[in-house]
Amino acid sequence: MGVVVGLGVGVGLLLVLSAVITPPRDDRAPARRAGGLRARLDAAGLGRTRVGTLVVTCAALGVAVTVLAYAVSRTAPVALAFGAMAAYLPTTVVAGRARRRRRELADLWPEAVDNLSSGVRAGLSLPDALAGLASRGPEPLREPFAAFAADYQTTGRFGDCLDRLKDRLADPVGDRVIEALRVAREVGGGDLGRLLRSLSTYLRDEARTRAELEARQSWAVTGARLAVAAPWLVLLVLSFQRDVITRYASTAGVVVLGAGAAACVVAYRTMLRIGRLPEDERVLA
Repeated sequence: MGVVVGLGVGVGLLLVLSAVITPPRDDRAPARRAGGLRARLDAAGLGRTRVGTLVVTCAALGVAVTVLAYAVSRTAPVALAFGAMAAYLPTTVVAGRARRRRRELADLWPEAVDNLSSGVRAGLSLPDALAGLASRGPEPLREPFAAFAADYQTTGRFGDCLDRLKDRLADPVGDRVIEALRVAREVGGGDLGRLLRSLSTYLRDEARTRAELEARQSWAVTGARLAVAAPWLVLLVLSFQRDVITRYASTAGVVVLGAGAAACVVAYRTMLRIGRLPEDERVLA
């Protein structure tokens, strides 16, 4: 019996010691370290989609288009070129959806902050006002705030719930709003209503200015896409003329395809860099 008691005491002390000396695990660390495709999926509102699913989709689409293009043109370099473009297409769609979602949320955050301000003026605490956005807030924001309300009711840890809310939103404007609310919660005082009103005004002015600049510079992006797509559309039409397209199976044809692809990529990226406004980064994630 003494051995059993001693063993139990030793195991208990070991568990207590490990809890003291082991740093707390940050469940959000993988999400912070994850970059590239994971970050794009989160920003596009596809947090439940796995990176492997996107990779498999890209590979399957690339193989399917390669086989189809080869069946039409009977020219391997041309088929591989179209297959590579098709394989890259899903990531382009995800990136485009992320940009649209970011613009949409930027327009919705002022309304959400106004609802928060109204709730605070009505006497609600900040966590209750945030939870109220699940029913009174803008429609695209209701689901993340409903999850926040459930988390806060379960744990009661406001800071941890805000961290998980930022991960669900995956939005740079949302990061700034949430960090401002965190500071207001920690500092306290009676200036929360004034802070929310100032934040709403700032977000509206920022969204309006950015929308005007994007409207003026959208022609550059559109022109870049048309300029890049034009030669490949011509090549697609030529694919139905086998006596012409088979010339690209030679060494000179492969060199022409490679040089053309490289020129298109460089020109497209350069035009996008010139014509697109800098995008906000999640520096507070």
